[in-house]
Order: sequence, then structure tokens, then C-alpha cells
Amino acid sequence: MNLALLTRSVVAVLVLGLGAAAQQTPKGFPPSPREDFREVLHGVELLDPYHWLEDLSSLRTRAWIEAQNAYTRALLLRPPARTPIRTRLLDLMKIDTMSAPQERGGRYFFSKKPADQDRSILYMRKGLNGNDEVLLDPDRLFPDRSTAVQTRGISHDGRLLAYAVRLSGRDEVEIRILDVDSRKDLRDRLPPGLYSGVSFTPGKRGFYYSRRDRRAGGRIYYHALGSAPERDREVFGRGTGPNQFLGAGVSEDGRYLLITVQHGWASNEIHIQDLKRGGPVRPIVKDIDALFQAEWAGPRSLVVQTGWKAPKRRLLLVHVENPALDRWREIVPESADAIDSFAVIGGRLFVTYLHNVHTQVKVFSLEGQPLGEVPLPGLASGGVFGRWNSDEGVLFYSSFTMPFRSYRYNAKTGATDLWFESKVKMDPARFETRQVWYTSKDGTRVPMFLVYRKGLKPDANRPTLLTGYGGFNVSLTPSFSAIAVLWAEHDGVFALPSIRGGGEFGEEWHRAGMLENKQNVFDDFIAAAEWLVEHKYTNPSRLAIQGASNGGLLVGAALTQRPDLFRAVLCGYPDLDMVRYYRYTENNNPPALLEYGDASDPRQFKFLYAYSPYERVKPGTPYPAVLLTTGEGDTRVPPQQALKMTAKLQWATRSGRPVLLRYDTKSGHAGGRPFSRMVEDVSAEQAFLFWQLGVN
Repeated sequence: MNLALLTRSVVAVLVLGLGAAAQQTPKGFPPSPREDFREVLHGVELLDPYHWLEDLSSLRTRAWIEAQNAYTRALLLRPPARTPIRTRLLDLMKIDTMSAPQERGGRYFFSKKPADQDRSILYMRKGLNGNDEVLLDPDRLFPDRSTAVQTRGISHDGRLLAYAVRLSGRDEVEIRILDVDSRKDLRDRLPPGLYSGVSFTPGKRGFYYSRRDRRAGGRIYYHALGSAPERDREVFGRGTGPNQFLGAGVSEDGRYLLITVQHGWASNEIHIQDLKRGGPVRPIVKDIDALFQAEWAGPRSLVVQTGWKAPKRRLLLVHVENPALDRWREIVPESADAIDSFAVIGGRLFVTYLHNVHTQVKVFSLEGQPLGEVPLPGLASGGVFGRWNSDEGVLFYSSFTMPFRSYRYNAKTGATDLWFESKVKMDPARFETRQVWYTSKDGTRVPMFLVYRKGLKPDANRPTLLTGYGGFNVSLTPSFSAIAVLWAEHDGVFALPSIRGGGEFGEEWHRAGMLENKQNVFDDFIAAAEWLVEHKYTNPSRLAIQGASNGGLLVGAALTQRPDLFRAVLCGYPDLDMVRYYRYTENNNPPALLEYGDASDPRQFKFLYAYSPYERVKPGTPYPAVLLTTGEGDTRVPPQQALKMTAKLQWATRSGRPVLLRYDTKSGHAGGRPFSRMVEDVSAEQAFLFWQLGVN
């Protein structure tokens, strides 16, 4: 069936099923019937004419999705730039990639994707000079190309590997155990679920793992190798709720089990159990409103990173046999720069700071004595990781226009040996990265990275792509971006502001963009766009924005609050209906309610209703061109939100610009697209933006 006939057939289904209501959609878009669905929440009447699209299994919704996909495919074939963009993105993206290695028992484990492969393969190397041996090749094991494999845990001797099998980008995975020497799976297999890591006990008798249920919450279990999963022993977690993450790890010597209970992205607990002596799980940190990250620094001691009494974070030393708070000792105090992460390698501390949002790595003794710095090039992001009982670590870094590099790093001597370097067809010397500062609505100073061709002069007409995230304590630092290079090569500007909600300047910066403060995030992003216009880099007709997940919420809020400021929008896997988010119980992320807020609470409903992009769509508004993307496999951010937003924007807009939906039945929030499909999708998205901005 050809495209036109398919579209007419699907439209007929909708019209015949719903009569004249279909005619309410403006001419040019597939029909999206409006229904009189009303409800009252906390005394406010809510109208949701597209509530019917929440039923993803109904024939009516499936027909509507098919019509939208057909309409989108037809329009995305138009941009003449698509083929050259795809050709250039292949140059920038079709490269060998390799993860940094994990060493266990003299064996190095890593993933690698050769340039001509669609999916990453898990490898092992015996010793530094050994050959790269394939452990798991998904192309051979799984014909469904939306399936991926990922390492979830490695035994201390490197002879067992726990791996996850992920289908269509779903958060739920199946856990399998590979005997590394025989290359055969053990009988042990955990059924699909929400798992967060596998930690083997010494001797390979079993492993601990966390499994979370969206309604009942998380639990820590112990699985004895050779036994059935239904017999796994519950170790910890009874009483925790669905909005908490749990994790567990066994110490290197097998003596202790360290357990974390994460309350969203702003606070957590730490508990410990002595596996040798037995006895109950004991709290180390509990009932403190702050984040704590612990790493072993010896057989009986932990280094703990925290924002407790130090918003930009500090490091404390804790002895697990006497972990009372009054016995904790500060070893690295809070400073002007936020601590992003740390590692204990060979008895030394490697602390990664964010100095104006780029990485600096400083070295300390375990007593806190400064021992120097690990040199990194320019405005880059990276770090060092390893284990306390080995001198060997891994150093890695990249920047917007410098591809990823990783090195073996000797913690005592500082010597480095190149492990892997991405080879990309480009000359970094052609580009310039600049950091500027601007003022947000409430007077807060916010930095922003700009990437462009060296020597570019602002002329108020440069095509510009503005992107961001602003949430969940995530820090966006300079890292290689094929998209940034693409825009710079076309005399454009790539802009990334460090807006509130992230962790770029510590916990205060994060909390200034969560819950009732979320509007600060949108204000920061809008102010970045205004700065670009004011300083003559671009103008609204040449300005595009892009964001995904929480970044999809960001651009959704921006386009509904300031539709006059942008020409085109890419909105991927987004949170948009913030009032009804808490009701999506089958495919949501309950801990996100601690970051966003829960509209079932009258106080939190007030600020969610005020900015919810879906609620703010107004008829007769000349909205920018919009391409919304979501997928059937998104079990973290309900895809119904993107469907309803598409219908509402198509009904409301009077700009004459396209509002498109791309709904992928084989991908989700955690991936699911093979590389070749990903390049096609990214090419189509960027061609859409170039088309709308008039980029030659």
C-alpha cells in the first residue's frame, strides 16, 4: 500500500469512528478528535480532550499513531539537506568506539563497537598485551536488532560476568550469568525486571542484586548460584516505597555488604552488613537530607562524598566498625569549585572538580594532603576511576570537538598509556569553544558554552542550536558532539547553558531547579536564548532548541512559554503532562516525583499546573515547528505524553509550521535503536531543523 493510500485508510478509520469531531483538527494535519473529558483536581477543572490517546492498546490510538507516522515520514523526506547531512554524520559517527576497561583478576573487560557494526560487543583481554576476545556478540545471539547486552557485574577473579539483555530500549532487563572461560551461560537467569547491578561474593558462591517494583518498591536479594530465582533470599528493603532506588555491593574482601537507599536525587541512606559475623543490617547514614556517595578506601574504611553541611560537597573518612557521625573525619573540605566525583586508587584520592563546568582532577593522600593534579587539555570533561587495592586506574576525557580518549593511569607515578582513541574525520583546530556568562530572570548568573567555526563573526543571523537538561543533579560538561561539529561546519552555533537543576555548582544549584523551583530552569534556558539574540549571534527565525527526557520537558516548557523566541523544536521522549504524571503507574519512574513533584499533593499541584507544557498550550498561537519523538519501549517516561502534546499543538497552532510525531515501536528511553537506525533518525532530525531555519 502506498503512503497516500495508507494515510487515507487510517484517516477513514478515525472519521468513521468519531464523526464530525475529527473536523476540529486544522487542515493539513491528520485528524485528532477532541472529546469532552473533564475532571476536577484540588478544586481546578481540568480539560483533557485527548485523554483517549492514553490507551495505547486501543485500535483508535493505533490508527492515530499510524496516521501521524505516515504524515511525519512524508514531510521528513522533503528537506534537501537530509542526504548530505547523513553523509557527514556518518563521517563523524561511524567510527570505532570502545569503553574504558574494568580489570578483574588480570583480565580486562570492555565493550567495543567496530565502525561497521550496528551494536556494541562485549570483549575481554587477558593481560595488557592479550588479544581482544569476543564474549558476547548481540548480532549473533539476538536477531531482533533492538536487543542490546550490557555488563552488570564481574566476579573478583574475572571468571563470571553478569550481563543484562535489554529489548527495545526498555528499562526492564533480563540478567544472565556467563562463564567467561567456557563462553556458556549458567542456568541462573533473573526474569525481566528493574535491576540495578550485580555484586558477586568471593568464591563465586552467589551474588547480591537489587530489584525494584514500580508499586511495591525495591528490595535487595541474595542469589545462590545454581538455585532458582524464586528461592532468592530477601536481605533488605522491606518498608521502602516505589519512589526509592536501592543498590548493594560486596567489598573486595567479601567481608561487608554496602547498601544504599536513594530518595530521589537529593538525599539517600547508607547501610552496612558484616557478612562474616552475620547479624542485622546497620545504618551508617540515615535521616539526613543530603546525598552521600561511599567508596572503599581499605578493608575497614570508606571515603564518603557528601553535600551535608557543604553544598559544593566535601570528602569524609568513615571507619565501618565505628561509623557514628561524631567519629567521621573530614579529609577534603568544601572549596569554591563543586566536587563532581572521586576515586580511591592505590591508597590515593583522585577528586574530580567542576571548575566553571569543566573538569579538574586533583590528587590527595587519604589524610587529605594535596599531592598535585592530573593534567587535562582545555575545556574538557573526564576523570579517573579505579580501586583502592590496585595502583592501576583509568583516565579518560573529551571535549565538544575532541573525541573520546582513555588511558591506563598509574596512581603512584602518574604515568599514562593510551588505551583507546576515537578516530574522527575532522580537524579540531578549525573550531572554537567559548564560555560566556549571562543573567537569568531572577538575577542569577549562568554560564553557557558556545561552539562555532574559528573566526566566525556574529551577524544576528547565524543558525543556532540551543540545548540543555536542567535536572536530576546531572552536570552537562564538554564532551564530544557530532551535532556540535555539524552546526559549526555550517557556519552555525551550538550552545549549551549550564542551567539550574543540574549539579554543576553543587547541591544548591540542583535544588534551585527542582520541585517548586523548577520554573528557574525554564527561565535560565529562555534567558540563554535571549542572550544569543541580544548579542547578535542569531535571531528567533534562526534559533532551534533540542532536548530529551527531562530536556524534553525543558524545551516543551520553553516553546509554550515563549513561542515567539524559537523557530524549530526537537522534543524527545519528553515529560509534558506534569499534572497527570503521577497517574501513569504502568510505565513511569516513581522516584521522579521527588524531583518534579506529585500533583496529588495540593501544594505541589499548584506549581506543576502553573508550568505543565500540556496545560499551557493555547489555541490560536503561532507555535514553532515541532518534531516530537517517543517509543513503545519507553517504560520510564510515559509515551502517551508526547502523543497528547502532538494532538494539542496541531489543534492549537496557527503558524502554518509543521507539528510532527515520530513514534518508534522498537525503541525506548534506554535505547533500542541499532547504530544504522540511529544515524538515520539523527540525520532526519537535523535536516528538519536545517529546513526550518533555512540552512544551506
